[in-house]
Amino acid sequence: MSKITVKICAGTTCFVMGGADLQELIDIIPRKYGDKVEVSGTPCLEVCSSNLEYAKAPYVKVDDDIVVEATVEKVLEIIDKKLGIS
Repeated sequence: MSKITVKICAGTTCFVMGGADLQELIDIIPRKYGDKVEVSGTPCLEVCSSNLEYAKAPYVKVDDDIVVEATVEKVLEIIDKKLGIS
């Protein structure tokens, strides 16, 4: 199984809409999943300006999937599912 990648948008809209809380994933993910998941921040995922189909910020990208209205719990749940952890 290849490594899961998680990118946390730190753009202004995402940051203001709750993305600041998502920064704690940078500490949580390595402790919880070790080297199975790679996490990083990114200046902008360019989701809110290019795709109106998505609900609203903050956004996180887990592999190729965009997580809308992302929360720490929501992102961890998606990673657990991808890793087959119940």
